Amino acid sequence: MKILFVLTSHDTLGDTGKKTGFWIEEFAAPYYTLLDKGVEITLATPKGGKAPVDPSSDTEDTATEDTKRFISDTKAQELINNTNKIADMNPADFDAVFYPGGHGPLWDLANDEHSITLIETFNKLEKPISFVCHAPAALKSVKGKDGEPIVKGKKVTGFTNSEEKGVDLVDVVPFLVEDMLKANGGNYSKGDDWAEHVVTDGLLITGQNPASSKLVAETLLNVLNK
Repeated sequence: MKILFVLTSHDTLGDTGKKTGFWIEEFAAPYYTLLDKGVEITLATPKGGKAPVDPSSDTEDTATEDTKRFISDTKAQELINNTNKIADMNPADFDAVFYPGGHGPLWDLANDEHSITLIETFNKLEKPISFVCHAPAALKSVKGKDGEPIVKGKKVTGFTNSEEKGVDLVDVVPFLVEDMLKANGGNYSKGDDWAEHVVTDGLLITGQNPASSKLVAETLLNVLNK
């Protein structure tokens, strides 16, 4: 089984002067959940090369068994430092796609033409598409087969407005994931802030926050094995 992971190339947190990128747990938990099941994983970003880590996700407070494994995993580090370009990826070569979050996707993946085309192609090929936390931002301009927003009428979740408020970034981010999904006609649901919450609608799988990362990967495996 082959799964494409798509990460952000964006490392600047608005005008704050701080850095952002992808959230380690949201990469590491799904990566090892799938890797340990024998899945072949390929990484891609808009720019290719090194995918930036959000420094806020690399702290003692955010550490998990999976993030610790990632930090000491030279193979995983090599993959992160040498990602492919999205434009060079062919959905026909993969069984599914997974987008880890972090705040970076709000700036690049939400508007990246190659990412939009990639997701639309996976959808047309009826292959699972999965996202966690801020990664549903990548669905912002994606259309379904009917030309409507791909999330319209679909059960979805993603980082909540209250969680964004909790990290004091409501006035920094270009848009709020919850608001965008609702504006595009998504049937948005959420669990408690920071609690595990994953929603599946056909081949579309979305998770609310970092705590939901592992379950998104497990759900993706279940969908693929049906």
